[in-house]
Amino acid sequence: MSQAPLIYLDGKLLPESEAKISVFDHGLLYGDGVFEGIRFYNGRVFRLTEHLVRLYESARSICLTIPLTFEELEKATLDTVAANNLRDGYIRLVVTRGVGSLGLNPYQCPKASVFIIAGSISLYPAEKYEKGLTMVTCATRRPAPAALSPQVKSLNYLNNVMAKIEAIQGGGEEGVMLNEQGYVAECTGDNLFIVKKGKVYTPPISAGGLDGITRGVAIELLTELGVPVIESNLTRHDIFVAEECFLTGTAAEVIAAVVLDRRLIGDGKPGPLTQKLVAKFKELANSTGTPVVYPA
Repeated sequence: MSQAPLIYLDGKLLPESEAKISVFDHGLLYGDGVFEGIRFYNGRVFRLTEHLVRLYESARSICLTIPLTFEELEKATLDTVAANNLRDGYIRLVVTRGVGSLGLNPYQCPKASVFIIAGSISLYPAEKYEKGLTMVTCATRRPAPAALSPQVKSLNYLNNVMAKIEAIQGGGEEGVMLNEQGYVAECTGDNLFIVKKGKVYTPPISAGGLDGITRGVAIELLTELGVPVIESNLTRHDIFVAEECFLTGTAAEVIAAVVLDRRLIGDGKPGPLTQKLVAKFKELANSTGTPVVYPA
């Protein structure tokens, strides 16, 4: 029988059955908190520093004080992976506002709560990485930056969840989300890229998408391959007439998208540049990262 997962919760590693938060936690009551999803490969946590920097920036933006230093949180993350004796997997790092009153006032929550889960994730079926994803354009729009900055990875993901429901009900695995101007912002959980005439295009962050860590890695790798990457406003038309399309995200990694709204993208198969990028990403992810120190 496999051992029950150990969860880091406010300074302790606890069995999953004992890792509990209060029903008065504002993270549960109001989605008041921030999180990061992080991958680890071959006993190394991929781009851990970048993820933690973004977590602290998200927290700062919503006036949430993380009760650990950067170094303490880094150690807690690595220790959680080591305690579960995992070499490959996914980390969910969550900071909630903590226990407070039933009112909105966050200043009635004296201390934030931190929990870390290390486990496995399979965002899409394996065959989709070979054949590509089907996408659906969602009626649900991304919130305007004046409402909530897309750079804050908050616990309130209902906007994305509703769009994901639309995508699944529409027969797709992923949904394309537009901003209020009708330009592509991102997908429900991934950043989007298209390929046309030897160049790669992706929506600028100002269009309303998250500045994804894997997005940045993809741009780095494409630059190394000598492929120009252009940040430009995109519409559905641009995706319809693209030669290739691929998505990037921590959980998804790099994956081809071959259909949008029942229209084939290119020839309806993962394209050569996408396949080359997938291979480059796998090579990088499996050979770099912050090492985990496992118990002897």
